[in-house]
Formats: sequence, structure tokens, C-alpha cells
Amino acid sequence: MIDLGAVRADTAGCHDLIFLDSAGSSLPPSPVLDEVLSHLRREAEIGGYRAAAERADSLEEGYSVFASLLGCEPHEVAFTDSATRSWLAAVDAMGLSPGDRVLVTEVEYHSNALGLLNLGIKIEPIPSDASGVVDVDALRDMLDSRVKLVSLVHVPTNGGLVNPVKPVVEAAHSVGALVLLDACQSIGQLPVDAAELGVDVITGTGRKWLRGPRGTGVLVIRDQSGLRPRLIDGKAAVWEFPDRFTLAPGARGFELWEYGVAERLGLIAAGKYALRLGMSSIASAVSSNAALTRESLASIAGVSVHDLGREQCGIVSFTKAGKSAEEVRDRLWDKGIATSVTYSTSTQYDMTRRGLTSLVRASPHYFVSPSDISAFASALTDV
Repeated sequence: MIDLGAVRADTAGCHDLIFLDSAGSSLPPSPVLDEVLSHLRREAEIGGYRAAAERADSLEEGYSVFASLLGCEPHEVAFTDSATRSWLAAVDAMGLSPGDRVLVTEVEYHSNALGLLNLGIKIEPIPSDASGVVDVDALRDMLDSRVKLVSLVHVPTNGGLVNPVKPVVEAAHSVGALVLLDACQSIGQLPVDAAELGVDVITGTGRKWLRGPRGTGVLVIRDQSGLRPRLIDGKAAVWEFPDRFTLAPGARGFELWEYGVAERLGLIAAGKYALRLGMSSIASAVSSNAALTRESLASIAGVSVHDLGREQCGIVSFTKAGKSAEEVRDRLWDKGIATSVTYSTSTQYDMTRRGLTSLVRASPHYFVSPSDISAFASALTDV
């Protein structure tokens, strides 16, 4: 169970602001902030290389921290600068060609779709079932030996649903296809266990529900995937002789030499913070806050909640009649409440299918109090 007082004491921004935008970029807790700032100060004192060398053990520990968080082995973890960078690196390693088939869900995220389209790959959306989640029976009917990848968004950028994973993996693996789990919106709010789920690749970010710094990401490349990076530098390999090199073992071949050390240390601190609280406790608190938010919105005249799925997450998507999404967001901000807006350009299949162009998104994390949610609902009534 989350100690609300303790986590709010660690979260400076939640005292003067009702923060409902962890699906965008959350508020880092004080241990993350302290780690980032202290390392930047150390860099200013002795330079970046020496400062990094002093924290070599902490940086190495990060692989074990995220292996514990994501249910994989430390050598299967790589760090990047964003979820999108992780996703693009993994897909590039697959060597897809225009003749290959790639299946995506109807809640596919725009950066993923654009990456595939830019490779000249025709992407095929798997229909959703009546609840809005991926239809596994429809997936099975679409599978054949030409399907090389199933791109599965675990939690979409809006819509509130949580897609099933294990049945998708079982179906895809039956024809030898890889499953890439986009966990950008699930890492930090839901348990994500690579071994239990059986996925081949996981991509995620630090800045959202994990409450890490911006400019940080994580990539899990399971041994079973057999993926080898095509784009490498001096971090990914050792140039041992003029005509040959040795690739770094495991997922580290996907890393680049240059990165923000302070931000990486902050990301590791965020992973430790989540582990200390416990992902089951975090998931329970987020689910409770989201349910209370949906319940509060249901009683407000003119407000429509547009969430889908049998299992719902911490993202609550809504509209208010007669008001644009931007106007609602801005009016709420003027009242000290942070929300965000998502657009059909981010999820073309889903929002076009539902006749939506924009949605306000409220995403209450575990540090949000019931009184915050009540104040949010009251302010929305006045918009």
C-alpha cells in the first residue's frame, strides 16, 4: 500500500499544483532530482569523464535494477534516450523488407507507425474486439509465415485500455513472428514482466509513469529474439583490429557512447524508487485514482469519458460539450490543474474509427490525493 503522505512529501510539485499529466511527463520524486542535480554539480567541478568514472558502479547497477523491474536478465537491458529511440533501434535490427508483413493494433502510436512507413513497410491493423482491445481471434486469422513482427501497444496514449499480451505472444510465436511490446505508458504504472509475458522486445521511457528525467529510455532485447544491431558505435563494440570488431554482449550492443550521465543516474534512481514502493502497490493506487476520476467525471453535465477496454489503466480521456480540448486544458491550467491533450494524429486508426479528433487526458498517479480529484472535478464543472 502506498504511503500517500510520504510520496507527496517526495514530490515538490504536487503541493501547489494538481498534477494529472503523468501520461505526458510526470513529476520526478526528490531522490531522482537529487541524483541528477548532484551529478551535474560534480561534472562542473571535475569534468564529465571523471564524474562518470566516479559513478561507474552505480551506472552498472542500473542494468540489474531494470532487470528486476522488467522481469528479464541484466544483459538483456539497454539504455537509450527515449522510448522511440528504443523502438526504432529494435525494428531496424529486424531487417524488415517491403515483402514482410507487420501487424499492429488499432491503438498503434504515430512514432511507431511512421517508423514502419518510412521503411516502406505496409502495416496491417488487427481489428479490436467490442471492448476496444486487440481481437486475438482476428489476429490468429491474419497470421501466416510472412508475418515477421507484431507491434503491440500495451497501454495506448489515450483511451484508457490495457491490451492483453500473453495470448498475442502465443499466437505470433506460432508462426515465428517477433512481438515488440511498446510499454511506454505501462512501465511505472503496471507490472511489466518480460519473462512472464514472453515478449521478444520491450521499449519504454523514463519520463512518464516511472517518474524519471526526460531524455531517458529503456530497451529490453530478449536472448530469444536473436536481434543484432545494425547501427553501432564505440560503446556498442570494440574495434580490436583494423578489419574487425567485437560486438558488446547482449542488449548493450544497442547503446550509444554519448548520453546524459546525470539523466541516466536519475533514471536508475526512478527505477529503484518504483521497486521500493512495489509495482503491485503502484498499480493498485493508480487504478483506484483513475476509477475515482472516471466516477467523478460521469456526474458532470456535458462531460463524456471516452475510455475503452475490459481492464482500464491510469489514463482517463474525455471531452466537454461546447468546449475544445485545448480550451478545457487551458482553463484547468489557469485553476492550477495540469492535464494534456491528445490528437487523432497520434493514434490515427483508433480515433478516426471512433470519430474523434482530440481528447483531454487526465492521468492521476499514486501521489495524487482524493481531494485533488474532487477539486479537479469541481473545476471542470465550472469550465
